Amino acid sequence: MAPKYTKCFVTVGTTRFDRLCEFILTSSVLNALNKLGCKEITVQIGNSATEPGDYDKNGIKIKLYRFKDSIQEDINNADLVISHAGAGSCLEVLEANKPLLVVVNEDLMDNHQLELAEQLQIDGHLYYCTCDTLESTLGEVDFSLLSPFPKPNPSLFVKFLDDTFKVKQRVD
Repeated sequence: MAPKYTKCFVTVGTTRFDRLCEFILTSSVLNALNKLGCKEITVQIGNSATEPGDYDKNGIKIKLYRFKDSIQEDINNADLVISHAGAGSCLEVLEANKPLLVVVNEDLMDNHQLELAEQLQIDGHLYYCTCDTLESTLGEVDFSLLSPFPKPNPSLFVKFLDDTFKVKQRVD
């Protein structure tokens, strides 16, 4: 049986991403989430034009808020996370080992976020889409195929420092 994604968390970080805030609340996207088993959505809207509040739509309970000191609890409580493509948000979700769908903000100039999302999808850690493909992507992807993001290995950094200073000492 396919996993149910009962609780979904959506974050735009500290940015303004009006299109994502609007698209996530459309009937078509809510229906796609409903097909995945979604019953509750918490949306961190940041500085977007969407107004905070709580309501029901398409059989889903929706809570919208601007900011909290930390979104870690929302990430931990979610069965699925939909996020903007900011590096900090992506890493926070991946380190929590949550299924992640990144929505790239195409309105950004010089979009390094797209490069990050593409590489993390190639590596099998997340899926990415745009606002225009959000509904279809939710219907097509299999989040159970994603591979966990590797845990940080501090010994690699220590080895790098050791190797760097050994080389420097030999030069002196």
